[in-house]
Amino acid sequence: MFKIGRSLALSALALPVFAQAGDSRSHIGEGMASYYGAEFAGSRTANGERFDPGGMTAAHRTLAFHSRVAVTNLSNGREVVVRINDRGPWGRGRIIDISHAAAKEIGMHRTGTARVRLELLD
Repeated sequence: MFKIGRSLALSALALPVFAQAGDSRSHIGEGMASYYGAEFAGSRTANGERFDPGGMTAAHRTLAFHSRVAVTNLSNGREVVVRINDRGPWGRGRIIDISHAAAKEIGMHRTGTARVRLELLD
């Protein structure tokens, strides 16, 4: 029998969310994205999970929890797929808040915001 350490067990919860070859996409819109800072780590999200800045998650005002959304940074074309687990963003002019890890994937972690395109994956 193998003993799994706490960090290994927790890292399994932060697996990336990938787009699948057969996924259909529905255009949601374009606008400004921002990301959650590390100060929210461990806080409860709107669906009851604990926020993990290393996970591929996001907050959206109206999309159903557990929806998968492709977020594309329009300035560099980089894309990440996130899972909706929270409500927001509440900042004026923002259409999505993504985790720090997701922001890093699309190259917006230094600027804090980016103009993005959102597509719902089925």
